[in-house]
Amino acid sequence: MATPQDLLFLARQDDDVHNAIRGEEKRQEEGLELIPSENYVSKTVREAVGSILTNKYSEGYPGKRYYGGQEFTDEVEELARERAKKLFNCKYANVQPHAGAPANIATYFALLEPGDTVLGMDLSHGGHLTHGHPVTYITKIFNFVRYKMKDTETGEIDYDEMREVAKKEKPKILLAGFSAYSRELDYQKMADIAREVGALAIMDAAHIAGLIAGGAHKNPFDYGFDVILTTTHKTLRGPRGGMILTREDKEIAQKIDKSVFPGLQGGPLMHHIAGKAVAFGEALHPSFKNYAHQIIDNAQAMAEVFDREEVRMLGGGTSNHLILADITSFGIDGHVAETVLDEVGITLNKNVIADDSNPPMKPSGIRFGTPAITTRGFTEKECARVAELMVETLRNHDDEEVKKKVHKEIRALAAKFPIPDKHF
Repeated sequence: MATPQDLLFLARQDDDVHNAIRGEEKRQEEGLELIPSENYVSKTVREAVGSILTNKYSEGYPGKRYYGGQEFTDEVEELARERAKKLFNCKYANVQPHAGAPANIATYFALLEPGDTVLGMDLSHGGHLTHGHPVTYITKIFNFVRYKMKDTETGEIDYDEMREVAKKEKPKILLAGFSAYSRELDYQKMADIAREVGALAIMDAAHIAGLIAGGAHKNPFDYGFDVILTTTHKTLRGPRGGMILTREDKEIAQKIDKSVFPGLQGGPLMHHIAGKAVAFGEALHPSFKNYAHQIIDNAQAMAEVFDREEVRMLGGGTSNHLILADITSFGIDGHVAETVLDEVGITLNKNVIADDSNPPMKPSGIRFGTPAITTRGFTEKECARVAELMVETLRNHDDEEVKKKVHKEIRALAAKFPIPDKHF
């Protein structure tokens, strides 16, 4: 992580912010990050994101900017785009979205008219807010309908129901992707359904983009998907941001570019785009394939412990980087579980489970995953031990001595596997 020199000017000028950053640094170093949407970027990425590029306005796209002085910003953005296209085997890439949600929203506006229908995964069955949850403003503009799992014990999607809903609702977009789903999707079935009803097949790969880039998961483009939406952090291990990839249709790509800018965003964050370029370069390194596969091996090692301890997992386990566990058998809700595990140095998040009868702030489940601890060098052995400590803590959530003992072991594990400054 950071050295004393890294924040030298901040320490001299602003104690309050400096101390908060140092506190967060200590929290990350001494605890274990199991939130599946978080990761540790390399020092190289941090240097790019903290670079002088933050000073530059660059509205437009390489070669077509609205301001002068774009020689090096164009170079950086082209590097990011070319590396992204190579990673995902596609013809077009827009690396300007500030985050995953704006990437999704810009795509809707690019390819839909107000009132058009999108068929996406139900939030309680693993979907994301931007896939049409009623609390989002986007649902006031477009019509979202949902598909679910057929069997929450295996995670199997009800593709027959998906086809029937698609035939009835005639969506313009069939949206794959998820936020809390632990199995792989059948891209071929989804692409076939999309073609049958004249819809575009779009994948929100925010959570598994790194698994796809590393060859540990299938690439939706290989099955005829038109667009992939993603964040650039999570399993892709880059800076926080978004990206939109188009397989081969130039017209779609042009519509998306116009929707991102000037349709939705102003000037791109060039320092973040530089960080994306660096991270994509890291993901192109041969070692990233090993990393992507290890993420899944580690998650499955944790799932084996939960299965042995008879803790119910939605989907019956995992085929990717995350696990969604029903923790009601411990006599607590997800909020309590999140708090108790935080106390022993394990950070994860409370999460609703399929058709949860509990409210979102006190749901029946917890969601956790292995991207960040895999970056630290954890293998199956250490991940299994962390799962055992999680179960022990949840079973003894009122026992301060047990929690103290677990916290000591977690700190020892964290010290043994420090956060790396470089990824290869």
